[in-house]
Amino acid sequence: MMRAITLLIVTASMVSLNSGANAATLINDAEAQLPAAKAIATRSITRGPAIKVIAPDPSIEKIASPFKLHIAFEARGGARIDPASVRMTYLRTPAVDLLERVKPGLSERGIELSSAEVPAGEHQIRVVVQDSEGRETSSIINLNVVK
Repeated sequence: MMRAITLLIVTASMVSLNSGANAATLINDAEAQLPAAKAIATRSITRGPAIKVIAPDPSIEKIASPFKLHIAFEARGGARIDPASVRMTYLRTPAVDLLERVKPGLSERGIELSSAEVPAGEHQIRVVVQDSEGRETSSIINLNVVK
């Protein structure tokens, strides 16, 4: 009986730990206080992979934190996404590498976090991804977070 209870507690703990595996403090308060980086142009015609923000809904002007973060990657022309090529940078001076924070939710299909924490304010994040043929795409994600 004691063994069954111990097994149940260990299993419940593992489920609890795994359910939070896709939650992250994406940007902390100190990083949000850094000066904004200069504007960067990213528009160009490319055959590289597509980067699409699924959540938070791009049509919503202001979002509350925490929020679900889902960025989809779509390869073109039979190529595959190279997850090792993904870069995610908070555009501040100096720039802040966010990749380690999103790695639990990173896959060939994109980035998916069940709960991303971001301080109130306007934030720009650059996402870069490359496909198996070496074609690279960069996209800027604008977040306007309210309390």
